[in-house]
Amino acid sequence: MTRNASDPRLTVLGSGTSTGVPMIGCTCSVCRSSNPRNKRLRASVWIEWQGKSILVDTSTDFRQQALREQIPRIDAVLFTHPHADHIHGIDDLRAYNFKQQASIPAYGHEWTCSELRAKFPYVFSGAISEGGGLPQIDLHEFDPHVPEIQVAGLPVIPLFLEHGSKHSVGYRFDSIAYVTDCSYIPKESLDRMRGLSVLVLDCVRHAPHRTHFHLDQAIKTIEELKPQRTYLTHLNDEFDDEVWHQKWKEKLPHGVSLAYDGLKIQSEG
Repeated sequence: MTRNASDPRLTVLGSGTSTGVPMIGCTCSVCRSSNPRNKRLRASVWIEWQGKSILVDTSTDFRQQALREQIPRIDAVLFTHPHADHIHGIDDLRAYNFKQQASIPAYGHEWTCSELRAKFPYVFSGAISEGGGLPQIDLHEFDPHVPEIQVAGLPVIPLFLEHGSKHSVGYRFDSIAYVTDCSYIPKESLDRMRGLSVLVLDCVRHAPHRTHFHLDQAIKTIEELKPQRTYLTHLNDEFDDEVWHQKWKEKLPHGVSLAYDGLKIQSEG
């Protein structure tokens, strides 16, 4: 398919859970696998859309991801929530400040913004650095229940999610939705996810989990929404890419695959 630059393209920067895969000290077959699709950095995606470059989360592995994908600039950052694996690469935004000679707008809901200010006071307190430069970030708090927000001049639909006892935010870009770190999707957000071309969906493991979708939950959501294609992300080391395609392909709704680092997904309108 020829890429239309006016349609969003999503690149999976990392498809792994908070430990990454392989996990330190683990000797399971997936952590020892030589299959590159079983090597998963922490979860994040990059959106290219109408000439803009939008990052979703600054994962712990962001520097490595940005170098691998040769991300040329960042026009905005969207945060899903403030857990460490999704924000602790924030200092590596400095390189884009240096290159672009400008601050970078970043967006998050109340929990995210309050935690970012608390965890990175040197970034958001207006402090002057004696040594290396500080990330220059303009933080914007938004209500995830609003119909849409403007990000780098583009309309983005927020998706309010439950993440255990807290709340995270997914995002819809035209007909692509990115929904990670959720344990429940309220009806309001499900309604905003109708008619998707592509859904990238949280699925941390096979068994139930307190703060994440597991496989059965993911499948039920896919069956309800019926996106054209679905990629499961935030995967732990129970998911073996080779075994998945042998064992699960015929058991799942049409068009369901495992995401992998470096996967590029084009909207189909």
